[in-house]
Amino acid sequence: MSKNILFLPGDGIGPEIMETARRVMEWFNDKRSLGMNIIDDQIGGAAYEKYGTPLAAETLKKALEVDAVIMGAVGGPKWANISYDKRPEAGLLEIRKKMGLFANLRPAMVFDALIDASTMKPEVVRGLDIMILRELTGGVYFGEPRGIFDIGGGERKGINTQVYTTAEIRRAARVAFELARQRSNRVCSCEKSNVMESGILWREEVIKLHAEEYGDVELSHMYADACAMQLLRNPRQFDVILTDNLFGDILSDEASMLTGSIGMLPSASLGDVDEKGRRRAMYEPIHGSAPDIAGRDLANPIATILSAGMMFRYSFGWVNEADMLELAVRNVLDAGVRTIDIAAPGEKPVGTKAMGDAVISALAKLS
Repeated sequence: MSKNILFLPGDGIGPEIMETARRVMEWFNDKRSLGMNIIDDQIGGAAYEKYGTPLAAETLKKALEVDAVIMGAVGGPKWANISYDKRPEAGLLEIRKKMGLFANLRPAMVFDALIDASTMKPEVVRGLDIMILRELTGGVYFGEPRGIFDIGGGERKGINTQVYTTAEIRRAARVAFELARQRSNRVCSCEKSNVMESGILWREEVIKLHAEEYGDVELSHMYADACAMQLLRNPRQFDVILTDNLFGDILSDEASMLTGSIGMLPSASLGDVDEKGRRRAMYEPIHGSAPDIAGRDLANPIATILSAGMMFRYSFGWVNEADMLELAVRNVLDAGVRTIDIAAPGEKPVGTKAMGDAVISALAKLS
């Protein structure tokens, strides 16, 4: 059966890295007859220029109907002064919310060939393989009330509300426990229950679900600020980190830099399984749109390529193909192929297209 995939390149380097991912996916279509059907549209600033909104209603309709969505990046200074609801990032938040993508999977893995690219000591990050499960559609980014209000006397007040329900916490925790069962069977749940009532509820509900359904998984708890410290001190102690929207945003970016480059890391955003057994999902690199290097054939496409690999694994169950793609990337790095963000001093970097060519060549050798 064919798989319909919505392609949303977005802004900045998005079109370049997505075109490279498309070529990798087309290789799998040609060599493995996977039947991926790519549907093109826009999101973010590019959508604002085309439709007058960062997420058009027709684009959202497609996203709700396809088997998976894969996105490049959104944002840039061109749209910095337009209203908040029209900014590129508003389109990203809306599609996540409307698709119900509550579980954001952000792996942080150190490739042996890039261990010297990390600013951390090699003995600290060698063999690092963490999965951060960030709750994505609740918390302070979506809570009400929110806004900036005039309170008189020349003063204004900004309000954002941290809100979580039992159901929101339990469904995110369930995904984290299931992931842990496929990995090293350990979950560390992070919040601020020492100072936040939402953190108290988070910890209580995670403990309750663990006792009811996941007693075989090792569960620990840590305050989010302590986790930030431990990620620098001893990151290999972690397997799956479960946390909320705000803390997950911060901790996953910190973890990404342990690997040496944010340009290396993919992500998956998953929703609930529907009555047909289909799970809505969107895949994207965790880096931004990097408008300063857009159109210059400098961007690292590996995070986007690996995002396609996560789509193979989590949306389509193509485990062999996902493993093959990850091995091809590893082999390319072992061979010394580097884009500018991961090149050591004195190394000659390759461009976006050439890195894609190298991955496809490695796939051909593996096949």
